[in-house]
Amino acid sequence: MFMGEYTHSIDAKGRIILPADFRQELGVTFIIAKGLDKCLFLYGQQAWEELAAKLRALSLVKPEARAMNRFFFAGARTLECDKQGRFLVPANLRNYAEIALKQDVILTGVDNRIEVWSKENWNRYNGEVEPDVTAIAATLADLGV
Repeated sequence: MFMGEYTHSIDAKGRIILPADFRQELGVTFIIAKGLDKCLFLYGQQAWEELAAKLRALSLVKPEARAMNRFFFAGARTLECDKQGRFLVPANLRNYAEIALKQDVILTGVDNRIEVWSKENWNRYNGEVEPDVTAIAATLADLGV
């Protein structure tokens, strides 16, 4: 399980240091893909296979299923960290997540994945969600969470 929030910088070559807490759990090779809400998702091999199986099970007759498959698979890449614990974020994914070179990024542990956010998008997202957390919790309580 991934938990926690870390601030790092993306370097001039597009690399980010993966926190040591995350490295061991993620494994030697991992998957980076477009995430929801303008962030990137990092998955270990097993978690990625579980997501991929769910996406494959969707009926491709439905346009929403085709859209989700394209969204997650088209930009996904298998990565590994270098000896300094850095991973390279491909340019197309940096563009999607609005992450500029030499900028602060936020890495958050979210159960079975890590999310990578531009600092600005993370702060904006939190500013939008935090005022509604009590209402969101009440809604989820009605669903048994």
